[in-house]
Amino acid sequence: MPKTSALLAVCFVSGLLGTLLSSLLLWLGDEWGAMRILGISYSYTIDLHSLYAPLFKGGLWGLLFFFTVASPRSRRRWIRKALWVALIPALADVIYFFPQHYQHGIGGINLGMLMPGLIFLSWLIWGFFTGFFARLLWGR
Repeated sequence: MPKTSALLAVCFVSGLLGTLLSSLLLWLGDEWGAMRILGISYSYTIDLHSLYAPLFKGGLWGLLFFFTVASPRSRRRWIRKALWVALIPALADVIYFFPQHYQHGIGGINLGMLMPGLIFLSWLIWGFFTGFFARLLWGR
């Protein structure tokens, strides 16, 4: 497999793994009552059926991360680049998906005043783990 195709696959899988860990942390936060303490009325369940769509979506956003590390000269600071890329899907959720598709207002504000912060936090967790796993899977 050519190196470009291999890196593309690594970025997709890293996005999947980043989404998996971000989902696990959101679920733990919900189980431990952190969402209730923050005043967010959003319950997060974790089962296979509810994970398929977010995992695929995280993998697709991982393909966007590919463009930041595609050239051999730009293959450093993977986590920092993934954190910057994570702001794009976070803004997409806050501005487009929550108001238009889920009908929860801009940033999901109808679910709680701190919901936009939770969205950004979950995407930053995704970015950290996506960059970490991409670097780990790509090697030297």
